[in-house]
Amino acid sequence: MTGWHSFAESFLNARVAAEYAPKIIAGMGVTVALAVCVIAAGLVAGLALAVLRAMGIRPLNWLLIFVVDVFRAVPPLVVIVLLYFGLPAAGVTLPGFAAAWLALSLVLMAFAEEIFWGGITTVRQGQWEAARALGLRFAPVFFLVVLPQALRLVIPPLVNRTIAITKGTALASVVAVPEVLGAAQAGVSFSFNPTPLTLAAVAYLALFLPVVALGRWVERRWHVR
Repeated sequence: MTGWHSFAESFLNARVAAEYAPKIIAGMGVTVALAVCVIAAGLVAGLALAVLRAMGIRPLNWLLIFVVDVFRAVPPLVVIVLLYFGLPAAGVTLPGFAAAWLALSLVLMAFAEEIFWGGITTVRQGQWEAARALGLRFAPVFFLVVLPQALRLVIPPLVNRTIAITKGTALASVVAVPEVLGAAQAGVSFSFNPTPLTLAAVAYLALFLPVVALGRWVERRWHVR
């Protein structure tokens, strides 16, 4: 058997691909659902923390900075494992999907908060002063003048971070979530052939290439000149 035939038999086995393709396709649905939940929760929570931080309450800001730094420093896989295997010791048991969703949402929240906060601090001080000179209080100035400008500034880094965290959904396979990688690993275990991993790679390309293209379009559409 030549090298190419050996490679094809191992990674492009048509019989194994036909057997496990339905499970990979089902795993794509789980991956999409998990990614949507993570993005929604993480971005909303990150924006909420940035708004709280903008209020300038010093003890609260210290707590927010500590929480954000912790989740930025700890690898997402460690957070998933701690939530899934650690919380039962405290009497709280989370399903694998919920543990992965909560862990990845907390990580995205931490990075999103820093991105939103960077955008808020980038808005020129003159914008604040001009709005206050019109007699507006903090809330109208912040939500009507500063925040819209900040959101437009942070779109490129926010899109990149969102794409990165959606690819992190593959970590959910560690806690037995049947997403794409989990289904592929199960297929490899039962078939003793790595072809399901090839199918998983194709599935990830099909899922995330459109996301990357959409991210580029959003960056171009809202680019600040």
